[in-house]
Amino acid sequence: MFGVFYQSISGVLVIMVMIAVGYVLTVRGWFNDYASRLIARLVTQIALPAYMIYTITKQFTVATLRTTLPELRFPVVSMLILYALAIATYKVFRVRQSHKGLFESMFLNSNTVFVGLPVNMALFGTKSLPYVLVYYMANTTFFWTLGVYLIQKDGVVDQKIEFWPTVKKIFSPPLLGFMFGVVLVLLKIKLPNFLMEDMQYIGGLTIPLSMIFIGIAIANVGITNLTLNRANIAILMGRFLIAPIVMSLLVLPTDMPLLMKQVFIMQSAMPVMTNAPVVAKLYGADANFAAIMVTETTLLSLIVIPILMVLLKSFTQQI
Repeated sequence: MFGVFYQSISGVLVIMVMIAVGYVLTVRGWFNDYASRLIARLVTQIALPAYMIYTITKQFTVATLRTTLPELRFPVVSMLILYALAIATYKVFRVRQSHKGLFESMFLNSNTVFVGLPVNMALFGTKSLPYVLVYYMANTTFFWTLGVYLIQKDGVVDQKIEFWPTVKKIFSPPLLGFMFGVVLVLLKIKLPNFLMEDMQYIGGLTIPLSMIFIGIAIANVGITNLTLNRANIAILMGRFLIAPIVMSLLVLPTDMPLLMKQVFIMQSAMPVMTNAPVVAKLYGADANFAAIMVTETTLLSLIVIPILMVLLKSFTQQI
């Protein structure tokens, strides 16, 4: 048990150091809003797609694809359940009407890329990536459809969610990188060695840049601006208590691989989506509330992750 806790703490410390680098350099004036946007684009449009292509072609086979991709149904079902619970929780905690859609969206979706990917890689290694990507597919689809629709309902800016722009956001460069890697595996096509090495080097930027980006975001919000009211507490409960419980009830009774169960549960308990403040600002919703919740859930996740990891290990060993 102590070994599991030590492994969890070590994984979190690796992440915290990189977050601290981004935070300190931002406070010292190294990074501004443009740098933050640039890093986010580098991660989502360059580094992560390359990382996915390289890892999919290295980790997947046709056999593993056939057994892994159908398990996409579990993240989908869990998010549908979470949406229903978000509506109920909104009423129980009497959240402000102007925050209804944003509250439900943040309750529902988790940060599977900027936090979820580095956390699972630190805790479980590269063998966890296929399962991380399966969860990512469901999460990004829900956020850019239902999640954005809910946030848009809170906004004062009269904008409609257009079909093709939404499709483009769902089929983002990371997801396209995932799909391209899957096609290469199914067709048994091998890229030239020099391209694979390029993918490996460029993809290696994903985790450190993601953590630096989170550090920048925390510094921009400011620790002193963090608050704790009914809505905040409800979202913290949704992200770190209700979501992993729902996922656990869905996957633990099944015969799916143990690592997949652990990754799905861990992914479900990640912080609020980093994109939430951006979308809130676009539609005239409360972007400050979203930014505060991204920061609060990210900081608290550094405490929750080791605890959840220990509980996962101890419980799954008994079944």
